[in-house]
Amino acid sequence: DDGFNGEITYSLGSHTSARAREMFEVDSKTGEIRLKEKLDYEENNAFEINVQAMNIGSDAFPEHCDVLVDIIDVNDNAPEVTLTSLSSTVSEDAPVGTVVALFSATDKDSERNGQVQCEIEKKLPFKLDSSMKNYYELLVQHPLDREKASQYDVIITCTDAGNPPL
Repeated sequence: DDGFNGEITYSLGSHTSARAREMFEVDSKTGEIRLKEKLDYEENNAFEINVQAMNIGSDAFPEHCDVLVDIIDVNDNAPEVTLTSLSSTVSEDAPVGTVVALFSATDKDSERNGQVQCEIEKKLPFKLDSSMKNYYELLVQHPLDREKASQYDVIITCTDAGNPPL
């Protein structure tokens, strides 16, 4: 079209959610959709944006288009450990398999970025067992001897499978 009928203005349509309006804007001349704020997959993993295009002629009639924006998760959350139960003292005659502590380790990220693996030093007389996803038991693995060691510092290291791991 020529003249005003050939000039098109773009805007967010009335079916665009308030949250999408906070996050995105549309250039009124080009129709380019731009970010206004930083995206966070854990808050919203997708947005549907309704864009309206309309010429500025006297017989202007709006056209609408829905744009679906899928957000890709990045590894921006480190695993979080929650201690459920802890025995501060363990008898040296505690049988192998005695539970010393229970904890969970979770990561808010998705897919590989949210897969958590926990470990302890191999030289300790303890081991970690995970019978359910993200739930762990710290168990006595070898007989304890108070004369060799009266206490142990057990450091549990939990990392995710993201790149780079956190």
